[in-house]
Amino acid sequence: MKKILLPVDFSEYSYGAVEYACQIITSNSSGQELDLIHVYTNHSNLYVNRNLDDDIIDPQIEISEREMAKMINLIQHKHPTVKINTLYRNGNLFEEISKETATFAYDAVVMGTKGSSGIEAVFLGSNTYDVILNTKTPVLGIPKEAVEFKKRRVGLLTNFKESEIEVLLQAQELIGGNFELMLVHVNTEDLDIKVIGDKFKHWIDYIVEQAGITDISFHVKSQALYNKAVENVSHAINQVIIDEQIDIILVTKSRKSIFRKLIDENIVRKMAYNITVPTFFARVHAAK
Repeated sequence: MKKILLPVDFSEYSYGAVEYACQIITSNSSGQELDLIHVYTNHSNLYVNRNLDDDIIDPQIEISEREMAKMINLIQHKHPTVKINTLYRNGNLFEEISKETATFAYDAVVMGTKGSSGIEAVFLGSNTYDVILNTKTPVLGIPKEAVEFKKRRVGLLTNFKESEIEVLLQAQELIGGNFELMLVHVNTEDLDIKVIGDKFKHWIDYIVEQAGITDISFHVKSQALYNKAVENVSHAINQVIIDEQIDIILVTKSRKSIFRKLIDENIVRKMAYNITVPTFFARVHAAK
């Protein structure tokens, strides 16, 4: 069974993420189910620690159940073929998502994000940030601008690592195939362009062999560009996304990945502020 896990708080961002996830499911005919999870994080001590009367019910439960029913009605009206399951949990968002993904191999956790300038809420909200950094399940962050699922051109941040193939395969499990793959490399080592070209030639041949993708192009950002104050690594990546009209960007969460470099240099939040396309964060089983 194939499933997507999607935390909802019934905000416009949740609705946008649900709509995007449904479009993924209906577009690739994979038969994926959608698990909507609502985590109660605002229970008062009166209701959390009730001992005297088990019939006392937190009014937030009834409100949330009504909101969930409303959301499902809207989904099923527009996407009648999508099978939807509901989960309710108490506690911390990150911890509850971790528990759910530990008990079932979801294709991804899809999370709607707040803010007009990209996926900053994924990083500014500590729970969601923890999900991205620590969960073994891929996380797809959906900015509110992404109202339509598109995969004409999918970008992959690459350092020519074996682990990136695994991330690409995980993305294909979620969104299907039939897209142009744009390899995005930031030349942090300032290698000669001929050396970079040779690396790409062998790397593209390997991707074709391993992932079956034949429509592949690449873009290299020079170190000289992002060393200047006007453009750091995150801005370099974001500019490629804009210039090349990338619909979804894939990010590898291994120790040697660009993602890890961004974290180490403490500019990952800046990257989040600027990215305005769905971003797929995936941890590989073995960092290579």
